[in-house]
Amino acid sequence: MKSCRTILVLSAAFAAGAFFCAVGENALAHSRSAGGSHAGLDIPEISHGEMAVISDYRGRIVDLASRAVDTNEPFRRALNYAEIQYSYCLWGQMPGSVTDEESPFNECAHAYLAAAKVVLLSMREMPREAAAADEIISAVDADMVRRSLALITCRFSGEAFNTADVVKPRWSKVPFHTASMVSLTGLAALLALVLFALGRFLRPKAQSSE
Repeated sequence: MKSCRTILVLSAAFAAGAFFCAVGENALAHSRSAGGSHAGLDIPEISHGEMAVISDYRGRIVDLASRAVDTNEPFRRALNYAEIQYSYCLWGQMPGSVTDEESPFNECAHAYLAAAKVVLLSMREMPREAAAADEIISAVDADMVRRSLALITCRFSGEAFNTADVVKPRWSKVPFHTASMVSLTGLAALLALVLFALGRFLRPKAQSSE
């Protein structure tokens, strides 16, 4: 039982340590908004209203893009950036990352959705993907009108991006954003519980082998 408690404590410490290391790394790094490298491909800004709709179609956009044959380098770079940013933004799983401009993950959500928009619009010029891309664009336009999102903006709505400049979550703001803090705390607790259960499962085997 003592070893199980040790595993639980170490797991919690590991989760906390990983979190605070991320915070420290973010504090030491230059802020993306303060200006980063612009040697890559420019990604135009996306409005808050647009990203709320594009996020619903991101899966279809990426799926269509991944099957595209007649591609070029700018297209591939935009798609790669969209995927990298999506992973940095914890695959869009943080609550409020798309809809809440106060979320520490909102700026990085803007980045991957802005790139997804570039990818979608680029496919209109591809003979094999044009029809499917136009279908998605029409659906996005209809949703924008139906949900009255065309004029909805936020502080990141005018921010353009660049493929050479990865936008990371604002980890230092996580403790001050309730939804993000609760979600990450729950994730850390789940990790600790899994490792605790794994320790209990492996302990009898270790004893029987002695």
